[in-house]
Amino acid sequence: MAKPEPGWELYRSFLAVLRQGSLSAAARRLRLTQPTLGRHVAMLEAALGVALFTRSPGGLQPTPAALALRSHADAMEAAAEALRRAASGEAEEERGTVRLTASEIMGAEVLPAMLARFRERHPQVALELVLNNRNEDLLRREADIALRMVRPRQAALIARRIGKVGIGLYAHRRHIKGFGLPQDLEDLSRHPIIGFDRDDSAWRSLGATGLPVRRDIFAFRSDSDLAQLAALRAGLGIGGCQHGIARRERDLVPVLPRTVRFSLEMWLAMHEDLRASRRVRLLFDHLAATLADYARLTAPASV
Repeated sequence: MAKPEPGWELYRSFLAVLRQGSLSAAARRLRLTQPTLGRHVAMLEAALGVALFTRSPGGLQPTPAALALRSHADAMEAAAEALRRAASGEAEEERGTVRLTASEIMGAEVLPAMLARFRERHPQVALELVLNNRNEDLLRREADIALRMVRPRQAALIARRIGKVGIGLYAHRRHIKGFGLPQDLEDLSRHPIIGFDRDDSAWRSLGATGLPVRRDIFAFRSDSDLAQLAALRAGLGIGGCQHGIARRERDLVPVLPRTVRFSLEMWLAMHEDLRASRRVRLLFDHLAATLADYARLTAPASV
């Protein structure tokens, strides 16, 4: 008689332990008891015939077998989330859950007001927002809609170009009071600059700018876009900022607006299978319209 296949709950517990590094932390994460987590891991090991963790002074260490399983378990988790969202509302009804992913800056600084207006019109639609700078895989249903700053290249996606977001250099008035306002690029090099730490992908995506973009030119370094924006608002130095965001900040002043200009394209994407889902389509169309309005307002600001 064939053994029954391990259920999703066993793999979910396995993923939690793998991510948290201990049974106690994983139990808190899943709101289960520690003995239950231990039993799930033991059952999965027995079903698969391999050891998944070894104990060490630092906690539970994954075995090579566990690491080999991780990507497959991640895919199971994404599929389970997609099933839950699909079951949360009928396709033609304005209810259920829609999961949206966007970059840190867009998700924290631009989208909330747009999503609030959407919820006013469609209060039965629950929204999930994932903030990170990696491209969530729409084909694996890690998200229903993605706002991306590069053109999606995957097949089976519906992608719409929204427009360009203008970005420039800005400084807080507090910084200008202490250092003055740069008059040219040479003058700019004598100011503290806010930039990346180890991940230069955001700067590379902007293309050639005429600036010597090296890590060592930055006086404040962080790979978090939100941390860089917070540093700019605190007056730690000169940094990049979307014109639309900077216009909301009375104390942010443009720096060399005619010399240093950047732009990023905005794209909305969703899986073609979701075109029949009314709640997903409603949010997609709402964001396409409101983000297009935002793009039109991001022309370079004047001093």
